[in-house]
Amino acid sequence: MTSTTPRLIVADLVWTGTGDALEPGVVEISDGRISAVSPLRGARPAGPDVADLGASLLMPGLVNTHAHTPMSLMRGVAQGHSLLCMEGYLEVLRTREAHLTPDLVPASVAVSCADFIRHGVTAFADQYFYADDIAPTVMRSGLRAAIGWGIVELGDDDARARELAEATRFAESMAGVSRVVRGWVGPHAYFVDNQVEAMRAERDLARRLGVGLHVHFSTSGEEDALCQEAYGRPALEVMAEMGMLDVPTILAHCNTVPVDQLPLLAGTRAAMAVIPSVAMQSGVPAAPVRAALDAGVTVTLGSDNVCNNTNVDLFEEMRMLGKLAAFTSRSPNNVSPREILGIATVNGHRALDGGADDGLIAVGAVADLIAVPLAEIPRGPVGAQSLEAALVYGVSGASVSHSMVDGRWLMTDRVVRTLDVEAALIQQQADYDTLVARTAGAPADGRWL
Repeated sequence: MTSTTPRLIVADLVWTGTGDALEPGVVEISDGRISAVSPLRGARPAGPDVADLGASLLMPGLVNTHAHTPMSLMRGVAQGHSLLCMEGYLEVLRTREAHLTPDLVPASVAVSCADFIRHGVTAFADQYFYADDIAPTVMRSGLRAAIGWGIVELGDDDARARELAEATRFAESMAGVSRVVRGWVGPHAYFVDNQVEAMRAERDLARRLGVGLHVHFSTSGEEDALCQEAYGRPALEVMAEMGMLDVPTILAHCNTVPVDQLPLLAGTRAAMAVIPSVAMQSGVPAAPVRAALDAGVTVTLGSDNVCNNTNVDLFEEMRMLGKLAAFTSRSPNNVSPREILGIATVNGHRALDGGADDGLIAVGAVADLIAVPLAEIPRGPVGAQSLEAALVYGVSGASVSHSMVDGRWLMTDRVVRTLDVEAALIQQQADYDTLVARTAGAPADGRWL
C-alpha cells in the first residue's frame, strides 16, 4: 500500500450501508469524498494510487457521539460508582478534576484517539474542559470531531461568565481551522448544573456560530424533577419552548427520558446518544431506543468516559444495544442489526451535522471508511446469518485493520500512522502520577468544584 490518500480502494466485500453488498467492490475517492462505487468487473486495478485490501470487508466508519477524551487519564477509577448522578459525579470525578491542569490533557487525548482509530471509530463528539488542549491532538490524529468546551456553572454568576467566555473564544478560534474538526459548545447538564440563563446564552452562541450543543441529559431523571417543580412540566417541554432543540444538539444517555415526550425530539436537530454499557454498569434504566426510533428520533451511539466504561469499542456497544433492547423489552430482535448499524454510522454523522449521505458508502459521502478481514467476521455457513447480524453480534473493534478519514489512512495493517501511541502511553502514566500526587497532597484550586 503505497499511498496515504488512495484514489481507489478495492475489497472482496463492500458493505455500503444502503442495503447493498458488493462482492468484490471498488470505491473511488476524490478530495476526501466518495466519487464512485461499483462492483468490480474484470481485472483488479493496480498502481501506486490503488489500495487493494484483498479478503476484507470495507464499510463506513463508526461514529462515537459521546466521549471525553482527556478522561482516559482516569480510566477505571469509577468502578463501583455511578457517574450518572450528582453524588457519584462529585465524589469520584470532581475531586480529581479539581487538580487537573492543561498540561495533563494532550497525552490522554492521544491515547483516546488511538483507541478510537484502532476500534473503527472515524468520527466523534467530545465534551470536556481545556478544549484548547484537546483540539491540536485531535487534529494531528486525523479523526473527524466536534469538540465541545465543557461548561459547568452551578448557578455561580462568575463561573457562568467565565465558562461562556472561554467556550465562545474556543468555538470562534476553531472556525475554518480544519475541515474535519469543529468547535462546539458543551453544557454539562441542563437545569442541573447549567441554569436557564446559561442555557439561553449557549443557545444563542450556537446559533450565531453555526455550531452544535453537546449535553448530558436524562441520566437519572434530575432534569424532569427540577422542571416539574419549577415549571410544572417535563424538561423536554421546557427545552422545546426555549428553542434549545433548534440547533444541532447531542443529548447524551437519555436513560430516563419519558417515552411520551419523545415526539418532541422528532423532526428537530437533536439526537439521543445512548451508551448501553454505562447504563448497565451504573444500574440505571436502558434508554428507550425502540420507542425513540418509532417516534422518528435520531438515535446514535457513544462510549462515554472510560472511568467506568473502560473501553471505546463501538462494535461492543452495538452488540450491547441489541441485547439490552431485547432483554428489557422481552422481544427478540427489538432493534434489528441493520438499524443498529445505521445508529452507529449514518445517524452519528447526522448528529454531528454532517451531510445526508455521510456514514454510507455512496457518491458524495465523506470518505470515512474502515476495513475488517473477512476471516474475522463469523458469518457461519453461507446463508445462515445476515452480514449485518454478523457485524453487530460477532465482530470486535480489535478486528479492524484499516481506518480512513477524509480519504486519508489513519491506520493500515493495524498500525496507527498518525500518532506516536507508545510515547503517549508513557506520558500518560507520568501525568497520572502527577495527578495522584496533587490529589493526595495539594489543596484544590476550586475551579471545577
